[in-house]
Amino acid sequence: MGHGTNRVEDMASPNNGTTAPATANARETIVEIHSVCLPPKKTALQKLKKRFGDVFFPDDPLERFRNQTWRNRMILGLQSLFPIFTWGSQYDLKLLRSDVVSGLTIASLAIPQGISYAKLANLPPIVGLYSSFVPPLIYSVLGSSKHLAVGPVSIASLVMGSMLSESVSPTQDSILYLKLAFTSTFFAGLFQASLGLLRLGFVIDFLSKATLIGFTAGAAVIVSLQQLKGLLGIVHFTGKMQFIPVMSSVFSHRSEWSWETILMGLAFLAILLTTRHISMRKPKLFWISAASPLASVVISTLLVFLIRNKTQAISFIGHLPKGLNPPSSNMLYFSGSHLALAIKTGIVTGILSLTEGIAVGRTFASLKNYQVNGNKEMMAIGFMNMAGSCTSCYVTTGSFSRSAVNYNAGAKTAVSNIVMASAVLVTLLFLMPLFYYTPNLILAAIILTAVIGLIDYQAAYKLWKVDKFDFFTCMCSFFGVLLVSVPLGLAIAVGVSVLKILLHVTRPNTLEFGNIQGTQIYQSVKRYREASRIPGFLILAVESPIYFANSTYLQERILRWTREEEARIKENNGSTLKCIIFDMTAVSSIDTNGIEALFELRRRLEKQSLQLVLVNPVGSVMEKLHKSKIIESLGLSGLYLTVGEAVADLSSTWKAHVQP
Repeated sequence: MGHGTNRVEDMASPNNGTTAPATANARETIVEIHSVCLPPKKTALQKLKKRFGDVFFPDDPLERFRNQTWRNRMILGLQSLFPIFTWGSQYDLKLLRSDVVSGLTIASLAIPQGISYAKLANLPPIVGLYSSFVPPLIYSVLGSSKHLAVGPVSIASLVMGSMLSESVSPTQDSILYLKLAFTSTFFAGLFQASLGLLRLGFVIDFLSKATLIGFTAGAAVIVSLQQLKGLLGIVHFTGKMQFIPVMSSVFSHRSEWSWETILMGLAFLAILLTTRHISMRKPKLFWISAASPLASVVISTLLVFLIRNKTQAISFIGHLPKGLNPPSSNMLYFSGSHLALAIKTGIVTGILSLTEGIAVGRTFASLKNYQVNGNKEMMAIGFMNMAGSCTSCYVTTGSFSRSAVNYNAGAKTAVSNIVMASAVLVTLLFLMPLFYYTPNLILAAIILTAVIGLIDYQAAYKLWKVDKFDFFTCMCSFFGVLLVSVPLGLAIAVGVSVLKILLHVTRPNTLEFGNIQGTQIYQSVKRYREASRIPGFLILAVESPIYFANSTYLQERILRWTREEEARIKENNGSTLKCIIFDMTAVSSIDTNGIEALFELRRRLEKQSLQLVLVNPVGSVMEKLHKSKIIESLGLSGLYLTVGEAVADLSSTWKAHVQP
């Protein structure tokens, strides 16, 4: 970039590396004018390679393989595919003690939650325990998080249950329903693993935080209302997942309400909520909240067993088969009229569970200052769901409640998942008959306690304060789930989020700049009161790329700015408008439509005897402007590095022309 210092009489152009004295505020100063350079030349292949790398390999995963021997590369490759090899060689007895304690602690939570969430998905309770055995073992080998505790989660269970039950009855056609559940799990895992292998994790970014807050809250309300069946003792209950049908079913079956069930259910619900509140207020007492679900299951089961001959009003689980996960690969449903439903359910539950799992993993990784690899997590969660679909499991991911307990219990590595799975294994082999008299009301109370924490009203209020459109998206998601359906509510929210993106792209923000007196700083005149307009100049900026979607709008918007500025000058008897300075600092890219719009804008401004000047286009934009010949059409004084240099140089030029 050339630069220099000359008097105005010797100045040739702003692009020849010379400088000239200029005045922005009627004072003569010597200002250095810098030329705007083109970026280094690159071939089309080099540009494509860089763009491809930036999109799919921002973390440069091959960097640590460079300058390594073949032996080291093989070791690093194994560590990349199986993170257990990274920390396994340094594992010792001290770490094992911590992982055993945390693993047994989360097992006490995982067993009752597994049974409860399976019922939420309209699946046999035993499937929930199967899903707490195989997937954690696979994740412990493939996962990169030290604290993520794997198993069924409420949101994915609810979505699977609601989507599948709309077409297939879980009671009247239980075998087909089970097949579809396993098939959906397979496609969920296939979708998740594909995102990781192809490094397409940005797909899940379309689920914005506002969308997830509203969706999660709406789903939590629906889940809570569904548990009224168990808490009230209702036998006949609607299978629909909307607010109005559920509430109608609750009050239309008042004759089925059981006071014994209500009394016991509310008592255990109060205990569970109290222990949860204690653990939230005092994190060191996390074990109280972690142990209370299993303790409640044990106590309620004993109570029902003792009073089984005195009342038949309290329903219980009944027989649960003992033994390991039976193979289910022969139950996968790859043809037939319901295949599309299984694929759709798998993709939706896969996206939701993947989003939750990665978010939870990153949350606890940040607390311990280590990094979770998003692509590895996608592959780990995907492969464990694919394997789970062949071993009688349904969709699993990292659970926030279990991971929080795992973290607070002092987990050091993923071995805590192995310990938890071992405890579930013992339960499957020897303890299943003990759950025969477990009442359904306690499962409803456990689910209620878990999902109440998903209603984050504080986050919704923060959205309202910070970004009204995000709050609107949140409410669309919430009421869509509550009043329409779970998948459609999510689709509505994603649609609103995409609309927000389109609005930002097609209607970008435009600003008018002014000079902060005594400086070379130019900022928005609306944002900074001390920023004043420069006579003869209209300085505009755009905070967006210039694409085919917004080029026409920007052209018309700039012309409108021009008309408004001329009207303001006429009203205030100000100096004649001579030049439009277009600051392109925030224009990250431009396409052919954008270039054509600049050509047309320059032509229309020239008809009004106005000059168009471009300031500081970024490298890729500058290259395209150069190749399109627009730089030549703008003339020697049509391109500057800064707004200050443009104002100073043009002002001095005008002054020189009017001098005798």
